[in-house]
Amino acid sequence: MDKLMQRKIRKVAVLGSGVMGSRIACHFANIGLDVLLLDIVPQGLTENELKDKSKRNSIVQTALQNAIKSSPSPLYHPSFAKRIKTGNFEDDMPLIESCDWIIEVVVELLEIKKQVFEQVEKYRRPGSLITTNTSGIPIESMLEGRSEDFCAHFCGTHFFNPPRYLKLFEIIPSSKTSSEIISFFEYYAFTFLGKTPVICKDTPAFIANRVGVFSMMAVFQLMQKMDMRIDEIDALTGILTGKPKSASFRTGDVVGLDTLVKVANGVSTNCEKDEMQEVFSIPPFIEKMLEQKWLGDKTGQGFYKMDKTSGKKEITVLDWKTMEYIPQIKAKSKTIETKSIESLKARLIAIDKLDDRDAQFLQAHNAMIFAYVLNRFGEIVDKIYLIDDAIKAGFGWELGPFEQIDNLGLARVEKLLKQFNYSIPAWFNKMITENVPSFYRIENGNLQYYHIQEGKYRDIENRKGIIKIDNYRQQSPIWKNAGTTIHDIGDGVICLEIQTKMNAIGGEVLEGIHKAIDLAERDYKGIVIGSDAANFSAGANLAMIFMMAVEQEFEELDMTVRHFQNTMMRVRHSAIPIITVPRGMTLGGGCELVMHSDAAIAQPETYMGLVEVGVGLIPAGGGTKEFAQRISDSSLAQDPIMPLLAARFTHIATAKTSTSAHEAFDIGVLDNYRDLVVFNSDRALSIAKNKVLELHDRGYVSPLRRSDILVQGKAGLAGLYAGIAGFEIGGYASAHDKKIAEKVAWVLCGGDLSQPTLVTDQYLLDLEREAFLSLLGEKKTLERIQSILTTGKPLRN
Repeated sequence: MDKLMQRKIRKVAVLGSGVMGSRIACHFANIGLDVLLLDIVPQGLTENELKDKSKRNSIVQTALQNAIKSSPSPLYHPSFAKRIKTGNFEDDMPLIESCDWIIEVVVELLEIKKQVFEQVEKYRRPGSLITTNTSGIPIESMLEGRSEDFCAHFCGTHFFNPPRYLKLFEIIPSSKTSSEIISFFEYYAFTFLGKTPVICKDTPAFIANRVGVFSMMAVFQLMQKMDMRIDEIDALTGILTGKPKSASFRTGDVVGLDTLVKVANGVSTNCEKDEMQEVFSIPPFIEKMLEQKWLGDKTGQGFYKMDKTSGKKEITVLDWKTMEYIPQIKAKSKTIETKSIESLKARLIAIDKLDDRDAQFLQAHNAMIFAYVLNRFGEIVDKIYLIDDAIKAGFGWELGPFEQIDNLGLARVEKLLKQFNYSIPAWFNKMITENVPSFYRIENGNLQYYHIQEGKYRDIENRKGIIKIDNYRQQSPIWKNAGTTIHDIGDGVICLEIQTKMNAIGGEVLEGIHKAIDLAERDYKGIVIGSDAANFSAGANLAMIFMMAVEQEFEELDMTVRHFQNTMMRVRHSAIPIITVPRGMTLGGGCELVMHSDAAIAQPETYMGLVEVGVGLIPAGGGTKEFAQRISDSSLAQDPIMPLLAARFTHIATAKTSTSAHEAFDIGVLDNYRDLVVFNSDRALSIAKNKVLELHDRGYVSPLRRSDILVQGKAGLAGLYAGIAGFEIGGYASAHDKKIAEKVAWVLCGGDLSQPTLVTDQYLLDLEREAFLSLLGEKKTLERIQSILTTGKPLRN
């Protein structure tokens, strides 16, 4: 490991600025690298234009700007675009000499790639890394005419699109790639790029596309065989079965039908010994779509099409038999009804026991996938977990194929394969005969896989030291209630896992927080609050608040809000360090919990904000108080304070939510002095644990309650009220919007104090709570809450 850490990547050259190249460049910029993005000089330039550098760089500049403007953005923060310099192959190729890593992302034609590598060979520095982002061209075929040093430092590094969001990073060595280089990329991708590195054999389509595209082609085949509709299939192959919301055909539209067919044709042509080669054959209706240029989003229609003929927008679906677009239907079946089962693993087992047509489709599809991956062992991988890692990180499956086999049970899968007459490899039969229970097991909190060649379980090398809460479920928890579980994660640190729907914070979560603090203050060094869930917390339990407000139980509401505030203040002032691990949605009360912890170890895709104004309320779990306190503590407090006050007021009043953890620093919900971003979400819990130990070992002393928070009183209110009035007069805010905004301003400024004054944190908490309760007495606020609860959409009234 020490040797791996000695190689540093400071500057990267990306050769090719198409959809992938420009976005890969953006992701390198995301992690703080100096990036050089090059592409060709446009053809057909006039003599004068050839002298103009901006014209010569027009292809790369246009591609980069289009990438930056795309939604969602490939950048974590707009300012990161400054880290990318552009140029062209003819003028600027010598600049790659200063680059530590050169990645080729040009068109998928071997001869063009070879031409690029010939230029790279002329200018690269010996020892620098060279890779190709090819999605299927054999790596070995690119080495002709290259030097020994080039070959030793060359391999495939295949990002998946979009690079910001998809974690897969396939590493494809050639026969001449140095083992040290392979190990370095595995380390660098995991630690710095935030990726799941998977070392692949140099086989057609590598791992993820080989299995993922097979899954899609199997869907085509079964749909035709069972005479099902496209939208019926998507209802089954999305969230219901642990796949992305876009399911099968919507994903096809996003990726592009031409791309899908290209991979399928490549496998069909180059894998003559694949026992399921015929599955990769292109169905007639797909051929017709290609002829019509119905390729998906890129051409405006594919498996789905936006229909505007009736005067309103309606998404229609392709009838593959008539090749006409028809209205979608809402699928109904016993299988669809299993969506009420919250646990994915339990849901999949329940579906496997059903016998309606939908269940039969899924069972047949499972059988095809299971048979395919079992028979790919030895051909594309020698370790089964690599297939699971690749398909989860590249295609967004919650469970990989071998994890699904474990979930159903090896004996059940054997029966399923026999039912559909699929060949079963001898090694799988041997596992069943020898009563091997599963492909994976948990041993001392570490995930192990079954090493087929050795016939025993082994640790997964790159998972050591990684904390996954799922790995602790076999041991008895320290404590548990309906909404939380407290786990011992070792070395004197406990982890509080929130387990409510969307991790909403209600009474059971507040009880769990207090219990964790009680336990830690007595017997442990500190607490991590986090989990493996996609979202940290969507906020307070709004349904409970709404119910009490409708029944006008204001004394009960006052006690509830006080309890929430007191819990947040106990988090802030406990005798032990408390570290939060925000990821995904971290909204409202969830955001307030993070703001009151000692530090946050945030993951890049953290969407964080104080959003209570969206339902007609203000942050009252200490969030507004915390903003007032942070404004006071800011160095800007020594200068004119109004710009910062106005900015933080706007962030609350507009329910501003960050589009990344980096943007959360801009809006003030993360703090530059204590919080940090970890690029790989798999490392976040272990880093949070280390942060707890660091604070404990330094001699942790709980912060004192505050009595020195400077608020502006009437001086601040005057400016904020004037701005609010302007928005109402201009038609940008309703009368109720104005009322809510004035409540926010009132708390941030400490009320109508006659002059800037030092106040206590409790004073601000009381103002917060009073404003919150008064708004709950407003009919329009209740209408806004009801709209969110019943339709999921905000109401402007």
